[in-house]
Amino acid sequence: MGFSGGNKYFFPGISGPEIINLTHWFGALITSYKVIGAGYTPVRAVIDRAAGFIDRPAACFALVVTPEGLAGLYFGPPREAWKSASELSAQKHIILVDKPFRRVLSVMPRMYDDLWTAAKGMYKMEPAMADGGEVVIFAPHLNEVSYTHGKIIDEIGYHCRDFFLGQWDKYKNYPGGVLAHSTHVKGLGHYDAATGVETPRIQVTLATGIPPERCRQINLGYLDPSTIIPEEWQGREEEGVLLVPRAGEMLYRVKDGEQ
Repeated sequence: MGFSGGNKYFFPGISGPEIINLTHWFGALITSYKVIGAGYTPVRAVIDRAAGFIDRPAACFALVVTPEGLAGLYFGPPREAWKSASELSAQKHIILVDKPFRRVLSVMPRMYDDLWTAAKGMYKMEPAMADGGEVVIFAPHLNEVSYTHGKIIDEIGYHCRDFFLGQWDKYKNYPGGVLAHSTHVKGLGHYDAATGVETPRIQVTLATGIPPERCRQINLGYLDPSTIIPEEWQGREEEGVLLVPRAGEMLYRVKDGEQ
């Protein structure tokens, strides 16, 4: 959606699966790479349009929070409060880097107890990854793909957007929200319908408690978490290697937008 908050607390916040699936898949069609942290997006416009049907006064507290504490607090109509908060959030929550990374270790805090939530370790890094790079999601405590949607993900796996669009009749009846999550984790890529070959832009590898056979089933890489020493990834930015000790909080992006 770009940034959270505002009318999102109504739609999809307390709405049913129809609009949840619609908005998430809409964002996935544009791609998380382009939408995340991008300000006012087409998905946000859909949300605001839906909120226009609410026939009650609405007001919103919009908070911008950093590890140091509260950075900003805005109050007013949801759209206006959100706009002010998102502008400050863009300054506080986006890290601009000079050149893309080829390898990143995203260390996920224990509050992320399945891959569904720990996926932030991937999609908040994707805009700062070089073509052919690798994001390693490091979470030895994590043993489940999704407590809610795990069975569906086991069926469809993780794939780029074009994989699903190229076989839409096969996948069109799956929940749009789950398809969207799949593309967020896999990232950008191409699918050749003639050969059935999918080519992701980057590699996503799990160093978690999820066993290697399940990683293969869901179309992600596997790395034994016991072999990883996070300190060995530290201080190697000039080599194109980055350690993110508390991943999922900050969005990384290359300054000039080039990969």
